[in-house]
Amino acid sequence: MTHASSQPPNVRRLAVSVCGVVQGVGFRPFVYNLARSLELAGWVQNAADMVRIEVQGEPDRLDALLDALRNSHPPQARVDSIDVAETACEHDPSETFEIRPSEGNAAGRPTIPADLATCADCLAEIRDPAERRYGYPFTNCTNCGPRWSIIERLPYDRARTSMARFAMCPDCRAEYSDPSDRRFHAQPIACPQCGPALRLLGKDGNELATGADALAATVEALRTGRIVAMKGLGGFQLLVDATSAEAVARLRAKKQRPDRPFAVMMPSLGDVRRWCEVSDEEARTLASHEAPIVLLRRRGGQDSDDVAEGVAPGNPYLGVMLPCTPMHHLLTDAIARPVVCTSGNLSEEPMAITTDDALRRLGPIADAILTHNRPIVRPVDDSVARATPDGVQLLRRARGYAPLPIDLGHRSPTILAVGGHLKNTVGLGLGSVRATHQTPVILASHIGDLEHPLAVAVHRRAARDLVGFFDAVPEAVACDLHPDYASTRHAEALAAEWGVPLVRVQHHHAHAAACMAEHHLDGPVLALTWDGTGYGPDATVWGGEALVCDGAAFTRVAHLRTFALPGGDRAVRQPRRSALGLLFEIMGSRDTERVLGLGGQLNCRPLTRSGVAWFEPAELATLIAMLERSIQCPRTSSMGRLFDAVAAICGLPAVTSFEGQAAMALEFAADVNETGVYPLPLSDDTPAVADWEPLVRAVLADRTSGVPVGQIAARFHNALAELGVAIARQAGCSQIVLSGGCFQNALLSQRLHTRLLQSGLNVYTHRQVPPGDGGIALGQVFIAARQIEG
Repeated sequence: MTHASSQPPNVRRLAVSVCGVVQGVGFRPFVYNLARSLELAGWVQNAADMVRIEVQGEPDRLDALLDALRNSHPPQARVDSIDVAETACEHDPSETFEIRPSEGNAAGRPTIPADLATCADCLAEIRDPAERRYGYPFTNCTNCGPRWSIIERLPYDRARTSMARFAMCPDCRAEYSDPSDRRFHAQPIACPQCGPALRLLGKDGNELATGADALAATVEALRTGRIVAMKGLGGFQLLVDATSAEAVARLRAKKQRPDRPFAVMMPSLGDVRRWCEVSDEEARTLASHEAPIVLLRRRGGQDSDDVAEGVAPGNPYLGVMLPCTPMHHLLTDAIARPVVCTSGNLSEEPMAITTDDALRRLGPIADAILTHNRPIVRPVDDSVARATPDGVQLLRRARGYAPLPIDLGHRSPTILAVGGHLKNTVGLGLGSVRATHQTPVILASHIGDLEHPLAVAVHRRAARDLVGFFDAVPEAVACDLHPDYASTRHAEALAAEWGVPLVRVQHHHAHAAACMAEHHLDGPVLALTWDGTGYGPDATVWGGEALVCDGAAFTRVAHLRTFALPGGDRAVRQPRRSALGLLFEIMGSRDTERVLGLGGQLNCRPLTRSGVAWFEPAELATLIAMLERSIQCPRTSSMGRLFDAVAAICGLPAVTSFEGQAAMALEFAADVNETGVYPLPLSDDTPAVADWEPLVRAVLADRTSGVPVGQIAARFHNALAELGVAIARQAGCSQIVLSGGCFQNALLSQRLHTRLLQSGLNVYTHRQVPPGDGGIALGQVFIAARQIEG
């Protein structure tokens, strides 16, 4: 670079601000090498809210740099906006291009990616004996490795992560400082000489092995049927040989998880194809840098090393994941068989993230604990996805996706949303960003059900963490309408502490709004929000709703006919209670007792496949008395409870261990070739009422006459699809949103979606957030923003 007097007259200097996911993805090294290759001068720097660049040179070279920033940036980056302004040229002839230290004097913005699965280059290194990171379980680079699980504050630099305690060795320092190395400014860089290390502990905490020996001993433990608790990227996981029925059964008993499916980790895509049917889109999703658990239809097989039926009992699908960290790759390479990989917790508890917590809570479950000394800043569970005709849909949003921002699509103040009670996730709307013309909403990683005090504590920490991490000042707090949720009570306390408004959002309105936010829909839209439970403004339990939503307002235009739930929430895991409520509604006390009282007989055919009665005589008498007197029998319009009731009548589980189990069994039982439809008439009232009584009577008649359960289940699903079309026609709305936990049912979703499209309607489903309660926080932000903005 020459002095100003000898500079070419067309030299310019630009100040460039790049917003988006541009930290932790090798963006500064990319800019550095790009500018050097174009012989430009200046600097690049991380800020808390963006990447800043000043660059000086000839116009055509500057244009080439800007074009590359937009179109050739690192694949894990996401560029939302590039702001360019002229600035005064520097006259220092010695100026080159440099990476400057980060500055952190601005409010945090969503600039970092989610945790990234191991890249091909790092995988090749850990498998090559000639490489110094051969067999090293914490290998990473600018293209992969931990991000959200280790960062403590912005901007993203090593000193602000849990890697700060590991001083780089000379070799790592050289790589970190070399612009030609893919570890140039890779903040989690590590190697066996200077990075985190493994330890294998006994359940009492005594050290059994370290380093490579710890991994080898873990492999041997799994091969011999033992249970290992392993500290993964975002928390502890429980591992066991997935081909050993005995080992899987032992894990179920110790984890107190009798039925809910386990996820399975398989060594390679080739192994996945051996055990499951895999489409091209499913294969891409499995191998992506998000690397979620993907629901895949399992192949039939009688091999001795087949995945044990107990991994997903009665389920035609397996939740399958590929290894997402070097540790997982090394383990599956060595064991060379599928491994159950499930959250490290007891049922209903959050997963452990520290070794002390794992010893205390997982010691009674695991035979050994594989841990390491890299702290986990915040828990990050595995994401779950499935392929649909419209693309990949998330069922649980966590590793690989959180905290990637979702653009709200309209102006918003800063809002904290605390989500619902089940499958809880908290969200933070960061307010409108002038530079990007976007309103980012950050959803924390999946937390789970707030049924346990430990889960409630994690929920509260997650809310504080989001606010503190992004240095946000909430102008409102949004919560569910239900007054007794733990999340609602927390929201009330936060709103009072901060002196800001509390916005209460009806549960199903939030479901609808979450899908509207994803697709930037303003309304009016017709939202079919079908799920298990949601607090209704009329003091009933909603769940089979049709809402016309426009802005911050909604109108209930249709719903299922209500019925009584004996025992209230106890019906969630006792489908027999939902069935009893339906039968009592249409038969009264005497006929219901006659049908169920003596051995559970229905015209001499058992209601249950085993012929065992749903209730003991005394219990049945008590429940019928409760129904007669309307004591502890809230009325509900829940679609989820209707699923449960029909499943129970079909002889499927009358008592379950997790919500949705009976509905899943009904879905899996359905004969996909059956075209019959049960009657489910819709009234002309306002709101319209869908009367399930003709449907239930038809189901009872088919059960009595011996119609196969597969046909009954299919006719039930077909009836719901036709109901959705009837509601849409009656509402006269062309935009249809499908949201709520019932739309995790692939058969229902596909049949209803198809029928709505055939009717000439525009149909919107979830993609970036789950259709269940994991998306509620996004909907709460959407509604609260609309209310506040007017």
